[in-house]
Amino acid sequence: MEKVVEFKVLEDYNIWLKFQDHTEKVINFRPFIGKGFTKELLDYENFRKVSLEPGGGISWYNGYDFCPNYLKQLIQEDQKLVA
Repeated sequence: MEKVVEFKVLEDYNIWLKFQDHTEKVINFRPFIGKGFTKELLDYENFRKVSLEPGGGISWYNGYDFCPNYLKQLIQEDQKLVA
C-alpha cells in the first residue's frame, strides 16, 4: 500500500506530496472541490487545514479525504499523459 509521508500546501489549491517510496508530485485539488460539503474548501484558509491520516492519506477537518493509493494513481495517470 502507498503512503504519503510528507506534504506541503502550495498556492492555487496545489499540494506537494511525498510518498514513502520517495516519489514526489504536485497535485492540483481544485477540480475535486467546490460542490456539496467540499464547497467550504474553496475558502483557502479552510483548504490549508489538510492533514495526514494515520493510513497515509490526506484529509480535511470536514471528513473529505483522499486515500494514498488514489493519490498515487493520479500521479501515474499524469505521467502517462506526459509520455
